[in-house]
Amino acid sequence: MKRTKKPTRQKPYRKASAILTGDWHLREDTPLCRTDNYWNVQWRKVDFVADLQAKHGCPVIHSGDLFNHWKPSPYLLTKTIEHLPDDFWTVFGNHDLPQNNIEMREKSGIEVLDRTGVLRVLSGYHWNQTKPNPFDETIQFPGGSLLLVWHTMVWQGNQPWPGCTDPEAGKLLRDTKGPDLILTGHNHKPFVVERDGRLLVNPGSLMRMSVDQICHKPRVYLWFEEDNAVEAVYIPIDPGGVDAVSRVHLQQVQEKDARIEAFIEKLNMDWSSEVSFRKNLDQFFANNEVSENVQTLIWKSLEKEKANGR
Repeated sequence: MKRTKKPTRQKPYRKASAILTGDWHLREDTPLCRTDNYWNVQWRKVDFVADLQAKHGCPVIHSGDLFNHWKPSPYLLTKTIEHLPDDFWTVFGNHDLPQNNIEMREKSGIEVLDRTGVLRVLSGYHWNQTKPNPFDETIQFPGGSLLLVWHTMVWQGNQPWPGCTDPEAGKLLRDTKGPDLILTGHNHKPFVVERDGRLLVNPGSLMRMSVDQICHKPRVYLWFEEDNAVEAVYIPIDPGGVDAVSRVHLQQVQEKDARIEAFIEKLNMDWSSEVSFRKNLDQFFANNEVSENVQTLIWKSLEKEKANGR
């Protein structure tokens, strides 16, 4: 007898208490590794989060580095105002602060959006602020849960670089008493750590901005206060977007470096100390294939230096 296939059961919908995200690095320029229309792609991802926020009707809590530079252009600010989700909260990341200094926050684009009510800046903890004891700058949710947001480097698994002094995520969670949930930013790799019913969530970056992120799957986390649990929501990658991150620019850089090294090696010829620099340079041009345009530029540069008394 043929078995009847059971219908696929849909997970019951439940409303999230918050959407956790970070490291959006909104920008006008395109990272060297990207081959697509990065400007449009980043706004589609922001719109995805905005639609998710509208569905759940909860705050979006962002862990810093909203912008890739502390001084976004008026155009970038305008687009951010147009696309940013409602009920958006953030802290200052290192990219959001002039000279990485919280005392200079008034010069930043984040401050403009905060003062105009587009978003709200949490009281802490921002980039370069040391761990306070006890943690008194937390968000208290209706159910009594405490959430700490901090833009600081934490990691999971292997040490990110030799001699790294930044805390491992599990250790930070263990050493930090009080908050039920810690949301961190700065490390663009996503991970979740649980210890004794408490959570540390590092959402990772919204976009793939470097070659080492080819396999990165951008996501946000839905947080449910009733059981202090999170659920990853993966942000769709555009058709063709799988190949949007390329290594070609690295090959171009390597080829350029090789040409420069070859040129420098040619300069390591036996130059005579008994004749002038100009005669040595003439001799170099005579013994090597250097285009007339390059020779002209070099001579003009030397004349300019001479005129400036250098």
